[in-house]
Amino acid sequence: MKEIIEYPNPLKRREKTVILNEGFSFSFDNKEWQPINVPFCPESKLSGIAYLDFIPVCYYRKNFTVRKTKDKVFLHFGAVDYMTMVYVNGEYVSMHLGGYTPFHFDITDFIKDGENELYIVVRDDKLKNSPRGKQSYKRNSFGCFYTRTSGIWQSVWLEYIPQEYIREFYFYPQVDACALKTNLLVSNKGNYEIEVFFEGRLVGRSAGEILFNKEIVTPLTEKHLWKVGEGNLYDVVLRFGKDEVHSYFGLREVQYNGLEFTVNGERVFQRLVMDQGYNPDGIYTAPSLENMKKDIQMGLDLGFNGTRLHQKVFEPQFLYLCDKAGYMVWGEFPSWGIDFSDNKRVGQFLSEWGEVLRRDFNHPSIVTWCPLNEVWGDWEEPDKRGDTRFAQSVYEYTKIYDTTRPCVDVSGGYHGKRTDLFDFHTYEDVETLKKYFAELDEKDILEVPLLYGDESDVRYTKGIPVNISECGGFAFDKKIKQDNTSAIHRGAVLSEESWGYGKCESSGARFIQRYAELMDAIKACKKLSGFCYTQLYDVEQEVNGFYNYDRSDKLTAEEKARIRAINLQLK
Repeated sequence: MKEIIEYPNPLKRREKTVILNEGFSFSFDNKEWQPINVPFCPESKLSGIAYLDFIPVCYYRKNFTVRKTKDKVFLHFGAVDYMTMVYVNGEYVSMHLGGYTPFHFDITDFIKDGENELYIVVRDDKLKNSPRGKQSYKRNSFGCFYTRTSGIWQSVWLEYIPQEYIREFYFYPQVDACALKTNLLVSNKGNYEIEVFFEGRLVGRSAGEILFNKEIVTPLTEKHLWKVGEGNLYDVVLRFGKDEVHSYFGLREVQYNGLEFTVNGERVFQRLVMDQGYNPDGIYTAPSLENMKKDIQMGLDLGFNGTRLHQKVFEPQFLYLCDKAGYMVWGEFPSWGIDFSDNKRVGQFLSEWGEVLRRDFNHPSIVTWCPLNEVWGDWEEPDKRGDTRFAQSVYEYTKIYDTTRPCVDVSGGYHGKRTDLFDFHTYEDVETLKKYFAELDEKDILEVPLLYGDESDVRYTKGIPVNISECGGFAFDKKIKQDNTSAIHRGAVLSEESWGYGKCESSGARFIQRYAELMDAIKACKKLSGFCYTQLYDVEQEVNGFYNYDRSDKLTAEEKARIRAINLQLK
C-alpha cells in the first residue's frame, strides 16, 4: 500500500484507491475551458488560474478510466465549496451542500468499463447562511478576512469496494483496561476481524460475527500511551468479508478534572497557538505535505504543545501529522457566515458539523471540539445578535455524538447554558487583563467585553474550567512604520497595510518584551487551564504572526529561542 500520509484520509485506507486530481479542465461559464491543478481552488496561484474576483459558479470536467468488476465504485471528494452537483457520463448522480466536509457517491450504476466522463457544477454565489469562516465577503481581503476559496480544494479519488463492506468505525481507547473498544458498522451480516499492531508487532486481535453494527473490545498486550509531544500510534486492520481497511489510533483519554485539563489523568497546561490554515500560493490548500509538517514544527519549535485550528476544517493529512507528533488540536468549524440569530439555521449547521465529527472522531490529537466562534454578532448586519439557544443546540448535538472529549460550545462568546469549559477572547493591554484575572482568582467573577450579550443571561459560574482561546495578537512587522494606525475597530488596529492588535511593533526585542509580560500575567492566574496566542504566522494583511505569511522568519534564532523558553515555563 501507499505511505499513510499519501492517502486523502489516513484514517481510512483501502488498497484500491485511485487519486483523480490530474487532468481536470475548468470553466467559469461552461463554454471556455482551461486546465486547472486540482485540488487547488481557482483563486490560488497553484491552480494555474489565480482569479480573485467573485466566482458564482465553477464548472469542472475530466475523463477517467474504470475497470468494471463486481466491486462497488465510490467517488470521493475531500471538500468542495459550496453546493456540488455531480454528473457521470451525462447522468446526474447527486449533490452535496457544504464547503468544508467530505462526501462520496456510489457511482457503480453510472460508469462503464473503460473511459468515463466526470462533470461537476459548484455554486458558490453568496449562498445565504453558508459557513465561510474567514473568507472575505467583500471583493477584496480586509481586516481579518482573506481571499475566498471556491470549488474543489481537497482531493478527489475513487475507491473500489466489495459489495459487503465496512461502512464506518469509531475507536474508544481504554487506557486503564489497556484495550481498544471499536464501534463497527458494516453493510450486512458477516464475519469481522480486527488486528492491532504497534511498530509492526501484533498486540491485539478480535474476530466474530456481526450484523450491521457491533461494539467490540480488543485487549492489548502492550501499553503505549499517546502523550503530548509523544504520538505513539497503534496501527489497526479491520476486515469484513473481502473488505479491508487500514487505520490507526492513539491510546489516550482527555477530560477536565475540576479546573485542570488532563491527558491520561495527568494535568497538562494547554499552550496553544492559532493556525488558520492559509497559504500564499494555495489559499486553503497546502502546497505539499512538507508544508503541513513545517507548520506543525514551527509551533513546536516555539514551545507550543498544540494548536487551535481556526475557522477552517483542516485536511486529514494535517491531523495525521498532529497525531504522529503528539500535538494537541482544538477542532473547530468555520462558523462565521451563519445567522446565529435565527434558530431555523441550526439544521444545516448541524448537518455539516456532523460530517466533521464523523470524519475526525478517531484523531487522538483532537482534544477539544469547538463548533462555534464568537456568535456575538454579524459583521454584515451588526444589529443582529446571537441567540444562545443556537449554541446550546450545537453543544447538545456534539455531546450526544462524542462523550470522549470536552466541548466548548462557543469560543469567545456568547456561551449557551451548557459548556464543558468557559473560554474568552481578550486583546486588551496586560494591565487590564491582570484585573480580569484578579477578579477570577479572588472573587470567581469573569467580566470581559464582548463575552456576554444584552439578551443573554448566561454567565460564568464558579467551578467551571476557564481558558483564554484568543489573546495577544500583537501587530508585528519590521517593514511597517510606527504611525500606520488609521482606525480602531473592536480593539484591533486597522490600516491600509495591516491588521493586528495594539501598536505595530517593528522590533523583535520589543515584541518579545510584550509577549513575556502577557505570559507572566497568564502564568500568575491560578484558574486558567490554558491559552491560545493569536497567531502562528501572518495571513495576508493580518500581521500578528510569529512568522511571515510565506513562513519565513520574523525573529532571529535567538529571539525564537527566547519565545520557546518563555512558553516552556508555563506548565
